[in-house]
Amino acid sequence: MSKKIVYVVGGLTITNGMSQVLSQKINYLADNTDFKIYMILTEKKGTPWIYKISEKVEHVNFDINFDELDTMPILKRLWSYHKKISLYKKMFSRYLYEIKPNITVSACRREINFINDIKDGSKKVGEIHFNRLIYRKVNKRYLPDFINKAISNWWIGKFIKQIKRLDRFVVLSEEDKGYWKGLNNIEVINNPIKFIPETYSTCKNKIAIAIGRYTEQKGFDLLIKAWKIVEQKHPDWHLNIYGGGDKEAYIKLAIKEGVKTVFCHNIVKDIYSKYEESSVFLLSSRYEGFALVLAEAMSCGLPEVAFDCPCGPKDIIKNGFNGYLVKNGNISDFALKICELIENEDKRIRMGYNARNIVTKFELNFIMNQWIKIFN
Repeated sequence: MSKKIVYVVGGLTITNGMSQVLSQKINYLADNTDFKIYMILTEKKGTPWIYKISEKVEHVNFDINFDELDTMPILKRLWSYHKKISLYKKMFSRYLYEIKPNITVSACRREINFINDIKDGSKKVGEIHFNRLIYRKVNKRYLPDFINKAISNWWIGKFIKQIKRLDRFVVLSEEDKGYWKGLNNIEVINNPIKFIPETYSTCKNKIAIAIGRYTEQKGFDLLIKAWKIVEQKHPDWHLNIYGGGDKEAYIKLAIKEGVKTVFCHNIVKDIYSKYEESSVFLLSSRYEGFALVLAEAMSCGLPEVAFDCPCGPKDIIKNGFNGYLVKNGNISDFALKICELIENEDKRIRMGYNARNIVTKFELNFIMNQWIKIFN
């Protein structure tokens, strides 16, 4: 009899890296193995999915709608959260006892607080898409630092007690693994890229590219300031930024800084064509869960310049081989490495070639075989 695996996804209605990767893995397991895959959702029923799910996957939506908590005042939010989480635990437990899965996989969201207490007989696996240094870190401006720190320590301590009880706890990078101390159930499995395209960049166009949501995390403010230095030396090059969210603040920053060769775009469906028309990929993030865009850019033969932020870039970029790692937040060094690639076409092409040759370790089949090994 084939194994039954339940995946707890939460939602598929918002564009984000975690939902993209989870749907990708679920589809692979459903279409390429004899596992029977089930999926639990909690979002508001009737909301269209952004990510397509295989017809072989059985799914249930508990219609909890945790997202509406964000619209409530604080006291009502606390009362509603308690009510919703109690309902979630009840429905979740009932479903597992009904399905009787061999394995239950959680993305370490709200269900991590009670999943180990459900004695349905399934092995419990947690996979986290955030790095240890920023996960459950509270930084409210209206609270004193010692209060923020105390809440953070209590919250992460509560989480660690639960993940120690899991049968397996999977993180995205070797770097992040080093931050989770005292765990004997921890595994490292990188996120996969969708595919390795047959065509790739020549690295000869005078275009650099960056991709990510227009948020503080992605550091596009730092990137624009670094590009100001690049533009002064190489005004014939330009930088395209693609992402979701509000780009207006970054357009205004570029104008304020007097930068004329940065162009902020919305996200596009065929992002691989944008990789291929570019010659350098730039990652200016302050922190990451894994930085899968680095692997995507590598698959298109792009050399990379990235801040050595936690976590991911260190696991993906071999410094001086397929790109450069720069001290996190060092704008002048970041600009210097960009200029080095711009001014040395042979080096740029060679690093792009190296990037494409080592990217196979992030290919979907390779990554999913690691998951299948754990499940077996």
